[in-house]
Amino acid sequence: MNVIIAGEESGVTRDAFAAWGHNAWSCDLKASRSPNGLHYRGSWRDIWWDSFDLGIMHPECTHLAVSGARWFPAKRADGRQQAAIAEFLYLANAPVYASCTEQPVSIMSTIYRKPDQTVQPWMFGCWETKATCYWLRNLPRLVPLYRTVDECREALGLPAGSKPHARVHRLGPSPDRAEKRSESYPEIAAAMAAQWGGQVARALEAA
Repeated sequence: MNVIIAGEESGVTRDAFAAWGHNAWSCDLKASRSPNGLHYRGSWRDIWWDSFDLGIMHPECTHLAVSGARWFPAKRADGRQQAAIAEFLYLANAPVYASCTEQPVSIMSTIYRKPDQTVQPWMFGCWETKATCYWLRNLPRLVPLYRTVDECREALGLPAGSKPHARVHRLGPSPDRAEKRSESYPEIAAAMAAQWGGQVARALEAA
């Protein structure tokens, strides 16, 4: 199956799908930090979308996430927010058979539609908290390893009362802070590849 990870320079999700034997590409304006995989350095608007079956989309969230609401008036005034909305919608409606468009909690829940699923890293065995919304097309919801924080805590052998770390939210200023905040979790990427890769491949074979 042909998979495109749009807006990923880390290579985490791309490599997870490649490990299952898929022809997986990442695409970003920056070079990939994982140079051994297939990567297109350029705009996702230049991709030949018809050649891909599944897209995992990472539109820019800086101007849309509700965590930055205090800057919205300025971003609307200079057009940054409108441009970000247009790019989100471009990816959400890209002509692939199936897609997942993801963002943190953002205004797209109102402007576009409510997300189909919201996941947390701890649901997949990573003891962190970071709510991420998924807008799905021709994909089922991801099945988590753990339904509750307590289930994850007990499975990891952590002390009673422990809370998942808010590592991403506590990152200090640095030149690569944006990249660190947006990087995919390997545990979630592995679940996407294992669950969605097979599901989409079977659907395409049956079509």
